Amino acid sequence: MPLPPSDVGREPLHTRTIRVESFVREDGQWDIEATLIDIKAYDFPKQDGSIQKAGNPIHNILLRITINDEFTITAAVAAYDAAPYNQHCSAIAPEYGDLVGMNLLRNFRQVVKDRYGRTAGCSHLSELAYVLPTVAVQTMANQRRKEKQTSTTQQEKRPFQLDGCHALRVDGDVAKEFYPKWYVAPATQTNE
Repeated sequence: MPLPPSDVGREPLHTRTIRVESFVREDGQWDIEATLIDIKAYDFPKQDGSIQKAGNPIHNILLRITINDEFTITAAVAAYDAAPYNQHCSAIAPEYGDLVGMNLLRNFRQVVKDRYGRTAGCSHLSELAYVLPTVAVQTMANQRRKEKQTSTTQQEKRPFQLDGCHALRVDGDVAKEFYPKWYVAPATQTNE
């Protein structure tokens, strides 16, 4: 369902697009490629005196990570196709190779914030990195499904997604219907 139309006239100004794709690799690992593109709906003068044309990307930033089946990053590369300060912005790209060794399911966003905060990184590239954990979970969903079908121990393990969001809380209707083994009845409140 789309958002309802605005009840006030308006003019477009800025569009940010984040696109993420994942791939299974022949070596048994997975690649996740993320792109962030910022576009203005109007022309404006840049710091160097040139004109940034409407519709041309101000930012076009790319990040690819490779993960193993434990969600640990084994390779990482960043690149810039467009940045407002050109080589001054893109000079930070090699630093994002330090994502290697980080685990997407172990406090990843905070680790990225601690490592690349403020002047130690690029705010746009770090923002792009923040979407990686949930994309990785979606990427691995089919793999986990296959493992579950072939393993009896997997069926005994509580699904990691439970208590991950409001719809999947263990005392909610989704858990009750789809994960009854791990459903916990809500605590009843008593009036004192």
